[in-house]
This record gives sequence, structure tokens and C-alpha cells, in this order.
Amino acid sequence: MGAEMTTKPMPKGHIAMLDLSARELRDRMASGALNATDLVQACLDRIAALEPEIQAWAWLDGGYAMSQAQALDAARRAGRPTGPLHGLPVALKDVIDTAKVPTQNGTALDEGRVPERDAALVERLRAAGAIIIGKTVTAELAFLHPGKTRNPHDPARTPGGSSSGSAAAVAAGMVPLAVGTQTGGSVIRPASFCGTVGFKPSFGAIPRTGVLSQSPSLDTVGVFARNVEDAALLAEALYGHDAKDRATVLAPPPRLHSVAMTKPPVRPTLAFLRLPGWDRADADTHAAFAELVEALGEQCFETALPGIFDEAAEIRERINLAEMAKSYFAYEKKGRDALSEEMRAALDRGKAILARDYIAALDWSDVLYAGLDEIFERCDAILCPAALGPAPQGHASTGDAIFNGLWTLTGMPAVSVPILQSETGLPMGVQLVGRRGDDARLLRTARWLEGLLAEEETE
Repeated sequence: MGAEMTTKPMPKGHIAMLDLSARELRDRMASGALNATDLVQACLDRIAALEPEIQAWAWLDGGYAMSQAQALDAARRAGRPTGPLHGLPVALKDVIDTAKVPTQNGTALDEGRVPERDAALVERLRAAGAIIIGKTVTAELAFLHPGKTRNPHDPARTPGGSSSGSAAAVAAGMVPLAVGTQTGGSVIRPASFCGTVGFKPSFGAIPRTGVLSQSPSLDTVGVFARNVEDAALLAEALYGHDAKDRATVLAPPPRLHSVAMTKPPVRPTLAFLRLPGWDRADADTHAAFAELVEALGEQCFETALPGIFDEAAEIRERINLAEMAKSYFAYEKKGRDALSEEMRAALDRGKAILARDYIAALDWSDVLYAGLDEIFERCDAILCPAALGPAPQGHASTGDAIFNGLWTLTGMPAVSVPILQSETGLPMGVQLVGRRGDDARLLRTARWLEGLLAEEETE
């Protein structure tokens, strides 16, 4: 006799439409098989069901989102061209300016702040047909003091930070796409903890005009999605030069989505690195990566970083704190007592850094990057953990960014792919890192790895 079939109960707030990928949703809307208003309503219904527990949103107005959807549906019915993100709801970290919509940067000092203009990346989202559905919770001023958001997999655990709300909203299926920022590990780490794809592009790929500036030498805009293809689709719409952001370069933006969707000409080779901090990683991380490296076989080799890389975390922090002390001087002057203890201490440390030490630290990005040349001559991407382990218990901390800061410092693209689990079933991200400017190839490799492991699970 065959096994008796059982029906698995659907999770709270489940809506079948939201099981589709962003690309599938986009294509259905472009063809007229689905309306943007129906998709927005589905997202709003799911948010209503889950937000009391997850608390991912800093600002949300269903009427505002619905009015954008209605305008897009009307434009499609009139036969007007549809953009690459037509009708897709996108959540924005609440450090990204939105015209006539509150942007409060996770601090009481900006309560009630309503910008007059959209950030450059928001202009690009609108031009691509995206719907700005709302603003997601950030840690205070995109630093360390946690916001109210909880981890969708276990509300007793941190979702990471500082892009906590963006990662949690995508992981909970509230929205298909979201945008965040990273100065240390604020995209990759929460993606790992929450079980989404998180993509931090090469430094300067996406303009930061209209985005809270914490550390101009490090600040990078990134994206969250449920799979690598969707991350590529969203990121591609944001890439390109902006005269107001000197970190961007006047050059044609890469074709991220089409390249990511192609099959690699040869099977990629990955270089597994035990980064500084490996000895502090959880047993789950050690076991999972040993199994992963073994499963990859000849497609993966293990190598080591020179000892000089041990200083990378301290160097990145020195740049971050020194620049933050300057960038946030106005906040400190306006109301130091309204800032968290973590923020006040960080600003004091930043002010104490000598100019010679800060300037010397800036030189290290290129020095360390050059030190990786030999590794990249033998591989398509570097393989390493996205975090020390699964999301830690409690909400007093957003977790440790020790496995992320090196790649932020060197300006290299990195992506976290949610293909591992702890023994208790919590998500753990695999981080892939590519050469500067090699973002499309990195996403292609990440999609290959994503698909490779998915195939093994079905065999």
C-alpha cells in the first residue's frame, strides 16, 4: 500500500500569487494576465497578516501604493510601453529619500522629515515601472543600534542589520523586492539571517545621491530578492552614472539580468576561504561548509589569505568611524542625548582618530584588492560564509559583520545565496565574491550554484 497523502497547512497570510518570482509577476503584468492593483493588494494583505509579529515597516500607506498601481495598469491598457520592473512593488530602506514620503533614517532626530525630492535610485525605479510600496525599518542611522524588526523564521532572533526591514519583508513574502545599503555587512548579513538573496554590487555601481551618507568611502547600495535572477533584474535598473555621486563611473551599465540567466561557458571554479574570524564561526557553519566544499568536488579548492588581511576589519572600521564622525556631526549637534549609547560611543571614537591614520587607512583598499589577484587567476569567484552562523538569539545586537567588511572595504561585489541550513532549520547564506566590476559574471556564478544545489535536492 502506498503512503497516505497529507495536506500541509499553509503558513499564516499565505497568498498563492506571492509564490511567483518577481520576473514571473512582471511578465504576467506586462501581458495583461495580472494587474498591478491585484499584486499590490496581495502584498498589503500579507503585510497586514504578518506585520504585527515581524514589524518590518517604518512607513506604509496602502492608498499611496495602490494609486501607483492604478496608474501603471491604466498606462498598460492604453498601450504604452512597460518598463523592466513594471508593476513590481519595491520596499526601500528608510535611509533612501522619497519625495513627499517620510524618510526618517531610524532616528527620532529625523521624526517627521519629508524630503522634497526622490533619491537618484528612486527616480530610476519609477522610470522602470516599479511601485514604491513603503519604507522599511533600519538600524539607527544605518549603524548598530537595532530597530524593531524581528526575524521571520524565529521572532526571538535578530534579522540582522542595518537593512533589517528590507531583508525581513522579502523573506516573509510581504514584497518581492527591496533595496538596502551596506557600509560593513548591512545587506549580506541580514540576507543570510533571513534567508533571502542579498546582492552588494561593486562600489559605485548604484548612485547614492539622496541616500543617507555615513561613510562615503564605503557606503554601497544593495538589493534583496528571493532568487538570484530577481536580484539581477532589480539591480540592473539601478546601475549607472550619476554626476552628483563621484563614486559612479561614466560607462554603460552591465547587462546583469541577461548575463545572469545564461549558462556559464564552463563549470565555474570557486576558491573557498577561511576568512579572519573563522575560529569564531558556529559549529553549524564549519559543518555546512565542509559538506558544501566536498559536494562541489573539483569545482572548489581551498586557499588562504596572507596574514596582512587580518588587519582588514580594523582598517575598515577606522575609515567608517572617522567618516561617520564628520557625516553625523549635525545629528550630534542637534541632539546628542537623543542618540543611542552605541552611536555616541562610535562618534567619540571617530573623532579621536588621527588624520594620518585615517588617510593611511584609505590606501589599504587597493593594496588588499591587489593581494587577491593570485586567487582570482584560478577561480571564477571566492566562496565563504555570509555570517558566523544562523541568526543569533535576542535583539540587542544585529550580529557580527566580520565575514562582510573585507569585501566592502575593497569595493568588490558580493552575493549571499540562501542554500544552507543550521541543524535547527534556520537559514544560512553562502557568500560569493567577484572581482570589481565583474558583477554580471558573479551573479551568473551565483545562479549556477543556486541551481546546482536545487537539482541535487530533487534527485
